[in-house]
Amino acid sequence: MNTLLLIGIFITSFLSIYLLIHYSKKLGLVDVPNERSMHKKVTPRGAGIAFVLSVFLLVILFNFGHFKTYYYIYLAIGIVFIAGAWDDMKNISPKIKFIFIFFSSILLYVNELAIYSLGTYFGYEIVLPVWFVFPFTFFAIAGYTNALNLMDGLDGLAASISIVIFVTFLVIGIEHGDELLITLSSLFTVTLLAFLLFNWNPAKVFMGDSGSLSLGIVIAILAIHAIEYITPASVLFIIALPILDTFIVMTRRMQRHISPFKADKNHMHHFLFNVKGDVCYTVIILVLMQMVFSIIGYQLDPSNEFLSLILFMILFYLYLNLFDQRLKRRTKYDKIETNTKKEGK
Repeated sequence: MNTLLLIGIFITSFLSIYLLIHYSKKLGLVDVPNERSMHKKVTPRGAGIAFVLSVFLLVILFNFGHFKTYYYIYLAIGIVFIAGAWDDMKNISPKIKFIFIFFSSILLYVNELAIYSLGTYFGYEIVLPVWFVFPFTFFAIAGYTNALNLMDGLDGLAASISIVIFVTFLVIGIEHGDELLITLSSLFTVTLLAFLLFNWNPAKVFMGDSGSLSLGIVIAILAIHAIEYITPASVLFIIALPILDTFIVMTRRMQRHISPFKADKNHMHHFLFNVKGDVCYTVIILVLMQMVFSIIGYQLDPSNEFLSLILFMILFYLYLNLFDQRLKRRTKYDKIETNTKKEGK
């Protein structure tokens, strides 16, 4: 990997984000707090426009051979990036975003970047039927892209978790000499480091959907590509936290008989923040969790893929019960009920 290119991306991202913050009001790129916001003041958003474009620009200028080889990858990322940037400026509907992700997934599929197998269990490989490959791949890409978007709820959270995931894929890429894994992981790790200088609490700017959606599809692409070297169960662990968070939140909503797609404040970061009331503490704890998951995923034994999948399901069950916003209310209710009984005696 070209060190000068990485340095150039860091500097360009830093300067671009700085300028975006300065001109955010003129560009209409500001985030006004609402009832679900964790921040209390109007803050510039759309930093993803700056750091994603910085990556594209410098790769085209200084590593065009790589860009030409993997043009369909960058075009797929670019399609989702446009949807995110459009949303940052005009607040488009989720349906329009999914349309962009759909076309991006088609582009990847026709270039044979898709999920063809779910792994090998008890010596039998679960190969997806040909007709089911694209729907499943689209579901996986759209689901993860949206999952990472939902994780972008605290200063520095989505960027930090993404860096942990990118570094893990970078290690896998170096181990197997894979250019795509090495290059994409390095580029987005460096640009996010520049972004974190502005986004760490208290944040001076948010990445917006232009950032979170772009990061989501980049990670999804790396995850699908990495299946050439590691098992699907390993991939689940490496990209675990956004998946667990989304599954848990949607399960909770369905338990309460409301739409699984209705926005609320029941994510992992909301729960931890309510416990401690400290943004940095919450982000660090969640990043450490993702680091543990990524290390487990990297170390998993390919011969025990079924046990790995069972372990992931157990972790989902544990997290489902651990990160339950109702626990605090139950505790209060139990105390009231106990006091009432004592008074009755």
